[in-house]
Formats: sequence, C-alpha cells, structure tokens
Amino acid sequence: MRFRVGNCKHMNHLNQRRLSFTSFLRKVKTTQGRASLNGGKSSSSEGNSFMVPGATMATIVMLGALHARRLYHDKKVEEAREKGVEFEFQPDTKATFLRLVPLRSISRFCGYLAGVELPIWLRPLVYRAWARAFHSNLEEAAKPLNEYASLREFFVRTLKEDSRPIDSNPCCLISPVDGTVLRFGELKAGTMIEQVKGFSYSVSSLLGARPFLPSTEDVQEESMGQEKAPRDENEKSWWRISLASPKVRDPALASPMKGLFYCVLYLKPGDYHRIHSPVDWNVLVRRHFPGRLYPLNERATRTIRNLYVENERVVLEGQWEEGYMAMAAIGATTIGSIELFIEPALRTNRPRKKLLRSEPPEERIYEPEGAGVMLKKGEEVAAFNMGSTVVLVFQAPISQLPSDESVLSEFKFSIRQGDRVRVGQPLGRWKDL
Repeated sequence: MRFRVGNCKHMNHLNQRRLSFTSFLRKVKTTQGRASLNGGKSSSSEGNSFMVPGATMATIVMLGALHARRLYHDKKVEEAREKGVEFEFQPDTKATFLRLVPLRSISRFCGYLAGVELPIWLRPLVYRAWARAFHSNLEEAAKPLNEYASLREFFVRTLKEDSRPIDSNPCCLISPVDGTVLRFGELKAGTMIEQVKGFSYSVSSLLGARPFLPSTEDVQEESMGQEKAPRDENEKSWWRISLASPKVRDPALASPMKGLFYCVLYLKPGDYHRIHSPVDWNVLVRRHFPGRLYPLNERATRTIRNLYVENERVVLEGQWEEGYMAMAAIGATTIGSIELFIEPALRTNRPRKKLLRSEPPEERIYEPEGAGVMLKKGEEVAAFNMGSTVVLVFQAPISQLPSDESVLSEFKFSIRQGDRVRVGQPLGRWKDL
C-alpha cells in the first residue's frame, strides 16, 4: 500500500509539471500570434530592446576607463618632462608578447566592427562618448553626428570649411596632420632618425629603395664643392668679361645648398585623421609595406625596436621646389587601414601571403603615367582609420657663412618636441638667399 500511494503521488507531480509546461507553450503561441497581428514583432525583439542600451552602457564605461587611464598617463608624462626627464629605450616582456599576438587579424576584425552601421539614435551617444574619452572637437565636424553611419565614417570625418587655415607663406612647410611632435631635426652625421633616446633607425629602411633620396655624403660633397669654388682665385670664370666690368655673382653660388631634415608626428585616437600635403610637390613613387601592426603610443616607442620600420606603412616619394620630399603614413593596431585618395584602389592590412617571411614592398611609379601626381599645399592626400604616425623627410635650403667652417641651417623649425600642431600650421620656415 505504501508503494502504491508513493507512486500515485509521483504520478500526480508529473501530471502537474506537464500541465504547467503545456500552459507555458500556449502562452508562447498566444504571444507569437499577437506579435504577428502587431506587424510581426516577437518577444525576441523585446529582449533585443534591452540588449542595445546595455551595449551602449558597456561602450561608455569602456571609453570612460580608457579616458581615465589616458589622463593618468598624460599627467605622469607631463610631470616627467617638467623635471627634464627624457624617457630612454628599454625593451620589456610586453613587446615580446606582442610579437606572438595576431594583431593584423585582430585589426581587420576591429575594422569590420567599425564599419557596422549604427542605429541613428545611438550614433550621437557613441560619438560623444568617444569625444569625451579622447578629447575630440565635435563642433568642427562637417556634418551632424547622426549622419555618420559607422565609427569608420566618424573616424575619417571631414571638417567645416576654414577649420584648418593653410599658411600662405611660400617659404613655409606646414603640418600635414593634427598631432604631437615627437622628433625633428637635420640629418647631418648619417641618415638615421631617433625613435627615442638610445635607439635610432635608418631612413632608407623606413622609405625602402631610394632612387631619389640624397645621402648625407652627397650633401657634404655639394657643400664642399660650393665652398671651394669662390676660394680658387686663379681659376678664370666665364662671367669675368674685363677688369673694368663690374663683378657678377656666379649663379651656381647664388643658389642655396640643400640640407636633409625630418619630422615625426603622432596622431592620437581623438585627432583629426586626414593627411594633407605639406607643400606643393610632385609625387613620383608610392610604396606599400605590408608589415606588422604594433601600437604606436609613447610606451611602444620606448619598448619595441624598429617600430616604424616593422609596421605597415604607405610611403610617397617625389620632388618639390627645394629638392627631395617623402611622406610615410604608418599604420597601427586596431584597424590599421590607410586610405590613399590619389590611388583609391590601394588596400592595406590584407591577409599576408607569407606568414614567416616579410613581404617585399609593393611599388608603383607614377612618372610614366603623366610625370607624377601634382599635389597642392594643404590638399587632402590620405586618411587613417585610427590614430597613427606620419614621418616627413625633406630637403630644405642651408647656407654657409664665409667666416665659419660649420654649416648653418637656413631652414629653421618653428616647433618644439611635445608641441601640439594642426593641419596648416607651419613646421618651419626659410628665406630666399
């Protein structure tokens, strides 16, 4: 009897569970039927309406954390610079670990996410959160925030007209980007650019094959030749007509000598991401180096060797009125995409063909197709989809005083290390000799 009573209780419990499950299915069907009558909306759409604000809050919290971390780091760096402390190169374990991480694949995935179209009501919230975290000026945007369909469009946004006035001085080289001045100077002893105190990299490795890049030996030979010319008094000059005629200056001596200079500019994630032409020049060659995609922040420059040489980059090389001109746009982690307006078909951060060996640069020569590509001062050239770095290498006039054996630069930089510059602002000036 006890066994039968127990079985009956167990059967009653199962029947109750079946009835409750049946009633649950009836409620689900009823809800789906009502949803179909109301335009096809189901209970899953109601759940998604709660997921979108949650994702928004998560994005805002993440950007806030990045903002707080950046404020703390910037404060430490400013305090160190006020004390005269210059950070030196010192590799660490993080740099070694980054070599094992598939940063290119991660960057392509981030690029895919950045290209996803956002709901119209969500766009201003995300863009304002980004602006607060990385100090972007949204008042300069050419369009309302809700018209930028994705983060990618927001990153490469154009600015309102006259937001970046271009210096009209013909003897002036302007900044091609909004960024921070990391390094600048003249290449005298050798074609080496200082990445950070204690480590340098060669200009030829950054730019690749250099059919147009003048070496410092050529510059020194040129300066010695121009120095010896006026001292040879016994040599007859073609411009001396007679003893009674006035002396005419040799046109070869009247032309200024050329020095080789460089400037490194870093773009933060919140900066304006378009690249403009620093001068009027003729682009003859484009090279694309499909390298790595390390981060390019200050910590990375102090811990990763050959950072700018190993990262993916696009190099433009050509001539301007003062001689040689080259501009290297270097990609970074997260998206790593560089858009070249003069060559829209170019694609960067593509899957690599050789995983173990470095690929040779892809080169295109513009000269046979019409004597190069002419760019005007201040004209848009390219765009980064995230913050990155631009390196300028160029010739500019230098002169030599007769009373001094040392070569004095006639081109003068008007910037200091750590300065914040904007497109159109002069990096340096020179005067006609």
